[in-house]
Amino acid sequence: MSSLDKMWLSFYAMGFMMISMGLIHVSRTKLTNKLLKIVFAVIAYGLLIFSFFAMIYLVFNGPTGGA
Repeated sequence: MSSLDKMWLSFYAMGFMMISMGLIHVSRTKLTNKLLKIVFAVIAYGLLIFSFFAMIYLVFNGPTGGA
């Protein structure tokens, strides 16, 4: 994976973390429908888990090297 691809992956992961933060806030405070609460929470935690693994990959993979 090139350095540019790693940069975009890190941006996606950070964006997914922000989206999951918003979804968890909405599901806990704004929604009253139990089914929608569960759906929003599952989507949020899925995005958070994806972001976690993406960041782990990026941290441990290291730089790609070059001149």
